[in-house]
Formats: sequence, structure tokens, C-alpha cells
Amino acid sequence: MTKTSARAETRRPVGVRPPAPGPTLAATPVAATVGAPLPAPARAGALPPDTAPVRVGAFLLSAQFPGQTHGEALDRTVRAAVEAERAGLDSVWLAEHHFVPYGVCPNAATLAALLLGRTRRIGVGTAVSVLSTTHPVALGEQAALLHLTSGGRFTLGVGRGGPWIDLDVFGSGVDAFEQGFPERLDLLLRWLRGSRVGADGPQFSFPEVAVVPRATEPPRRPELGTWLGLGDQSGLLRFPRQRVDADGSGEEPGTAGRPAAGPPVVVACTSPGGVRLAAERGLPMLLGMHSGDEDKLGMLELYRTAWLAAGRGEEQLRRVNRQHVAAGVAQVDDRTSTARATLLRAMPGWFEYGLGAHRTVDGRERKMRDPHQYTELLCDLHAVGTPKQCADRLLATAERTGIRRFALLAEGSGDREATLHNIARLGSEVLPQLG
Repeated sequence: MTKTSARAETRRPVGVRPPAPGPTLAATPVAATVGAPLPAPARAGALPPDTAPVRVGAFLLSAQFPGQTHGEALDRTVRAAVEAERAGLDSVWLAEHHFVPYGVCPNAATLAALLLGRTRRIGVGTAVSVLSTTHPVALGEQAALLHLTSGGRFTLGVGRGGPWIDLDVFGSGVDAFEQGFPERLDLLLRWLRGSRVGADGPQFSFPEVAVVPRATEPPRRPELGTWLGLGDQSGLLRFPRQRVDADGSGEEPGTAGRPAAGPPVVVACTSPGGVRLAAERGLPMLLGMHSGDEDKLGMLELYRTAWLAAGRGEEQLRRVNRQHVAAGVAQVDDRTSTARATLLRAMPGWFEYGLGAHRTVDGRERKMRDPHQYTELLCDLHAVGTPKQCADRLLATAERTGIRRFALLAEGSGDREATLHNIARLGSEVLPQLG
């Protein structure tokens, strides 16, 4: 069994959590100053700063930095996830990519299965599983399997991906990316919440079949520990599951404000259409690394408008607001200049090497931000600096926007040992300052 630190054992365990695909370099974020306090939220969608804890997870892309092998990148991810649990983090988030060194994990759910088996407390989520190249039923089966066998520690983050050559390779075509995401998401949700599902749509048409395994069943069973090969346990094995606050707001809301069964689902939102889609389905958002606090507030306002237009209430909105996840970057060091220098030394080459390898499905033109400028922007926006500056930056975003969950890219140095050390400091020196 993985040995956890005293802090990991005393922090309140959290289950699944959400997320985001690799950064969209064409986005235009808003600059911020690390550690600078921001005014309290004045908008109706944001939560008061003291209503929920700040929850921090590690965002792991399995990035292949120049000169590294695929195996080295994946080994760093596995070791980082184990270290994140030891350090007391709430979650790890896994990205998936195809055919590019930006990230060498092609199936986030498969890697999640491995990490759920290597850990005992921490939540594991996908950020994201790409629906444009995956059959929703196949992904739903995987999600149900991981939900039931992990004691509810799995979160399914989904997104539509990009207009990449992946669409040709896997046969779904550009229409799956441009128009097909709503149908794919709806089929996935019906599979995760139902007992029998059929389809009669433009992309998927099949007769009704039984949902097996059913995600709506309770994720715990008395014999689960033995089944997973965890050895002899005295009494019922207690798996940690997603945090539930006194008002029950720690789980994904379902109909009439009641918690929905099955694994939590979050949607990567990078456009107004994606925000509206998530709100209409009652799902929390996963916001990308390129978003500054003002960008986040704008998306929260749009989400609130779409939520209320769909006939949902304010109490439900308050519940789901606690489940939004913001992706970011974390680099902890004794000096801010050293933390920034670490990222500026490694990340621009990775961006150029990794994202530059993307091929569009139909030869359309694509633009990419200058890798060095983009790295500087990420350093400005996120938790990069001393432990106090990192904590202040996270708390400032939480206060300004009401977002309380973070998935922080911790592997920006590109080095395995440096990544593990960064995660350890995030747990031992930053988390205690978050309350």
C-alpha cells in the first residue's frame, strides 16, 4: 500500500474532480500579477470566499520534453500521481493526445485505471477524454468501470478536442468536431445515468441495450478490497469518496438539485457555445490555463445566464458552482525569479516541439502564440513563485471568481525529480496556507 504523509492522512479526502486539454495558444488571456490581491466578487454567480475549501490537484499531461523518450514522460506522470497523494493533494488530472509529443498519453481513462490502482485516497480525473474521436458508449463503459471499482474516486472530464488529423485516423470526421459534440455528450450522459439505452441520431443509431456495468449502482461492495487484491483487511474496507459538505454540495447536482449517481462529469469549456452546453446539461466547467480571472468571471456570467434560461434554480447553481475546475500552472521555489526561470527554460521548447507537431484534419490554417511569450503569460496568471505567493495567487482567484478547485500543471520543469519536488512543496508549503 502506498505510504502517505501525515498531512495526506489528516487532510479531508476528496474524490473526483475535474480539467483541461492542452492550452490553446491562440487564446487571449488577461494578465495578472502573481500574489496581488484582487477585489471581492461583485457578480451573482461567484461564491463567498469562506463557503468551501480551496481544493488543489495536479494536472499531468505526460509531456515529452525535447530529448526525452515516451517511456520517460509516462514514468514521470505515474510517479507524480503517487507523490501527489503522498503530498496531500486532492486529485490528479490526466490529459490525452494523439500523434504529438505535447502529451504522449493517448487514453486518459486507461492511465486513470492504472493510477487508481496505485493509489488509495486521491481522486483521479480525465482532463479530458476527447469525445470527438471516441464512441460515447465505450467511454461510458470505461467510466462506470472505474467509478465502481475505485470507490467513487474517478471523475470523467470530456471535451470536443481540436480539428486535428485524429478525426481522420479514427474515422469520426470533421463533423464530429464541428457539430457532433452535443449528441455525443447526451449519449454519454444517458449511458452513465440509465439502465437501458438506445440511439437514433445522425451519428449513432442502435437498438436499446442493457447498460453493463451500471454506473448508478453504489460504488462500494464489502468484498471490493479482496477483489482488487489489496490483501487482508479487518472489517469493511473504507474507500475515500468525493467530499460532501453539510448541505450535500460536494457532489454533482442532478435533477431537482439532488446529487446524481455515477461518476462526476465535467466539460472543458473554451467558447461561449461550450459554456452554454455545459449549463444546459447541468454540468460543471473545466476552464483552461489561458484564462485569467476576468475571463473566468465572464464565462461564469454566461454560464449563469444559460443555467437560468434552462429553468434551473439559484440553489442548484450554487451547488454546481463549487464543482467548476480551473486549470493552471504551479512552480514553487524560494525565489520568484528562480521559479519563473525554471519554466522559461523548459516550457517554450516543449510548446514549440509539442504543439508545433499538430496537423489539422483538412489543412486549415492554425495559429500558435509565441512559446516564450505564452510561458511568461502563464507565469503571470498562475501560482509561480514562493509558497506564499502561490497560495496568495490561488486564494485571490478563489475570492475573485468563486472557483475553489484547481488542476495545476506541476511538470513544467520537464524533469522527473524536479516535478516530484515541486509537488511535495505544493503539498507541504502551499496547501497549509489555503485554510
